[in-house]
Amino acid sequence: MTASRPKRFWLLTLAALAAMAATFALGAWQMSRAAQKLALQAAIDQRQAMPPVDQQALLSPALTTQLLHRAVRLRGTWVAQHTVFLDNRQMRGKPGFYVVTPLKLDGSDSAVLVERGWVQRNFVEREKLPPVETPPGLVELDGRMASPPGKLYEFESARHGPIRQNIDLAQFRAETGLALLPLSVRQTGGSSQGLLREWPVVASGVDKHYGYAFQWWALSALIAFLYVWFQFIAPRRKIHRA
Repeated sequence: MTASRPKRFWLLTLAALAAMAATFALGAWQMSRAAQKLALQAAIDQRQAMPPVDQQALLSPALTTQLLHRAVRLRGTWVAQHTVFLDNRQMRGKPGFYVVTPLKLDGSDSAVLVERGWVQRNFVEREKLPPVETPPGLVELDGRMASPPGKLYEFESARHGPIRQNIDLAQFRAETGLALLPLSVRQTGGSSQGLLREWPVVASGVDKHYGYAFQWWALSALIAFLYVWFQFIAPRRKIHRA
């Protein structure tokens, strides 16, 4: 019994040290993720504060990634026949559609997808399209450069027609024959044309990482406490009582 005790002691010591090291490292990793997201949020805020992008800058492929989140002013013509209603999008806590229409840029053969706003769907006649005004002729609008519309889970049958779950940019480019740019634009400004534009704010989510880091470090501290208690304090208390 006494010969096996040192071996058991060292095995428990190694196990406790490994668990403490692992949980401490996981907490540190969560803090590094928080730092990365803070840096990303700072870069987004900086870009959003910059002057609006000139429309000609959109046509430079080299600048594509640098334009993300920048304000932009567009002038062009709506390609209304290719308007898409992205289903299961929410605004003000209500489900509805994000309305996406290509805009053919003035003086160019290129076009850009514009997320024009949100509209509530008809829950009685689910296939009925809600009324949205699409002005003819040249229009001017303000917006922010964004990645192509985010994707949700979809069935194969939801990839065609005006009501869709998602837009695949390459597929939509081939379908419409439009020279679509690799970025999209979220139209900003007040409600108009039957559309709301209360877009969700980009959130860094650092609080979540801080919470996870605290949990991992608390677990590391708990393991250390239990190790010291059961390996040193409890045996001594037992000896004193005896």
